Amino acid sequence: MSIITLTTDFGIKDYFVSAIKGAILSELPLVTIVDISHEISPFNIPETAYIINNAYSYFPEDTIHIIGVDAEWNVSNKHIVIKLKNQYFIGADNGILSLLLKDNNPSEQYEIVNSEQQKSIFPVLNIFVKTAIHIANGGDLASIGNPIHQLNILAQTEAKINETGNQIIGSVIYIDHFGNVVFNISKKQFDTVRKDRKYKISAGSHKYPVDTIFEKYGDVVKINHQKDQHKLTDEGTALALFNSAGFFQVSIYKSNLKSVGGASSLLGLKYGSSLIIDFF
Repeated sequence: MSIITLTTDFGIKDYFVSAIKGAILSELPLVTIVDISHEISPFNIPETAYIINNAYSYFPEDTIHIIGVDAEWNVSNKHIVIKLKNQYFIGADNGILSLLLKDNNPSEQYEIVNSEQQKSIFPVLNIFVKTAIHIANGGDLASIGNPIHQLNILAQTEAKINETGNQIIGSVIYIDHFGNVVFNISKKQFDTVRKDRKYKISAGSHKYPVDTIFEKYGDVVKINHQKDQHKLTDEGTALALFNSAGFFQVSIYKSNLKSVGGASSLLGLKYGSSLIIDFF
């Protein structure tokens, strides 16, 4: 039985997701369809890259992932299908697979060639679903299109290191349901550059209200109570950590965007906001 996942920026108000699922089920009535997310910010490639990169490894081999973000075909946004770690990824060559490709090389990668793609305004349904069905039915990738040798990589998905090696310059690539703000700085990159040195976290001339990187959220409670044994609540305290996906994250302890707020609202952080970590 095949598994097909869907990741889009379509939301759930409109008929788009249902039409996609209906088209798949009409051809593959026994398929399992999994929604990874339909709440991607419109056309947000770094956000999509982050979600796909952190979800795919939990799926079994031969899973087929349809990625419907910024999918309309043009000469610089061609349709592709790749096989990586025995899973299949179907989407546009717009950098969406950047994080996935950072430490992995596809075993196969093809440009999808279809006579309908240049005129389709719903390629996820008209092109990607057909490609997924072809793969699920045992079809090979070579019959889908032409082999390609290079895929687009989005620069925003990776933080920069300055020439002297004492500074990492990152930016926001994801803001989650709780308002936690995720930067494109991986723990691996941080540890490699740090070399056991002390660090300072800032954004230009602005110093963030965090000076310690914790291992988990609850550690901030211990620190707060060491400073003030009479502290009544830790909610609203800003903290930094490397999240479960291994990326640097600025959070508000027990955040809630509808009440106490989150790091995105309270610290004025948004997609593309910069962060600098200096080592000394």
